[in-house]
Amino acid sequence: MDTKLRGDIAEQAAILHALKRGWGVLKPVGDRLPYDLAYDVEGTVIKIQVKYAWFDEPSGNYVVDNRRTKTNRRLMLREAYKQSDFDFALVYIEKLDLFYIFPVDVFISYGSEIHLVETDKRQRKPRSAKYRDAWELILQTAVSKKNCLELPVQLVQGNF
Repeated sequence: MDTKLRGDIAEQAAILHALKRGWGVLKPVGDRLPYDLAYDVEGTVIKIQVKYAWFDEPSGNYVVDNRRTKTNRRLMLREAYKQSDFDFALVYIEKLDLFYIFPVDVFISYGSEIHLVETDKRQRKPRSAKYRDAWELILQTAVSKKNCLELPVQLVQGNF
């Protein structure tokens, strides 16, 4: 299975999980934007980058590259994402049908790869553990964005 097909599978799973939560899903035309989907959560648009995690035999972990990959016929370019590129990265583990839901600042704070540990082989939980199926983070962000936009605006009369 090639990487494009894996990405499509992850994207469709992200759409299904959002629809099951009652969220709207918007899909940009083309692939020029730094995000793959947008969720409409209670009237607030949340930009989503979707990634597919592969299983790394030597480490026994699932791994995802947290860089943007652009390809043309001869060259594959990788560059770091920026804080403004999306709101959340959803990392899909197909075998387990689960997502890690990373806020953009957390996602871009890792090096070039994120290792997701799905076995109890450590004494302490990895940093990524709190983002396992953390869909509530998206809902909390949507609510807080909505509240920021709905704050009453006071007009001050003056000499204008």
